[in-house]
Amino acid sequence: MLAACDTAGGFRQSDDSPYAPAALGPMDDAVDGLLVGHRLMAAGEYELALRAYTRAASERNIDVDVLSAIGSANLRLGRLGQAERQLRSAIEIDDDFSPAWNNLGVVLMETGRYSEASRVFRTAFALDNGNSEEIRENLRLALAKVENPEYSSDNTNFALVRRGTGEYLLLPTPEAEVEQ
Repeated sequence: MLAACDTAGGFRQSDDSPYAPAALGPMDDAVDGLLVGHRLMAAGEYELALRAYTRAASERNIDVDVLSAIGSANLRLGRLGQAERQLRSAIEIDDDFSPAWNNLGVVLMETGRYSEASRVFRTAFALDNGNSEEIRENLRLALAKVENPEYSSDNTNFALVRRGTGEYLLLPTPEAEVEQ
């Protein structure tokens, strides 16, 4: 009976118990929805990542990080129109955020707007001071599509590869490699 008067809230659970603790503790220990979303994106769980990003938007307000992340999740889900709108909104909030510019360029490549994509990748590359190999490669691919009309999207398949936090690399699949 005296154990029930303990300030821990009841009987003490041993450290090696397979059961979850009875109390969660203060809500300040909750994990940021943006971080959870990034982990889910890395695991290929894009719909769950989108939910986590939406939760982050409600917790911390909509900022460039959240909008860019939501746009990236929609990009991976194939919702290109939504992704484009969200990434453009992110750029309106902070036009110096190179990951949003890069991801917008990926959307434009996916929709066949290669000239605009190359302009967007140039902006992302300049904002990143040329430090990102991924952005450089995306720019190279966009310029190749603009300069070589025979390099059509009909015979080119691209794979979207995640690099770092919210940045994606657009790579041609092996059967679509350009002869150089």
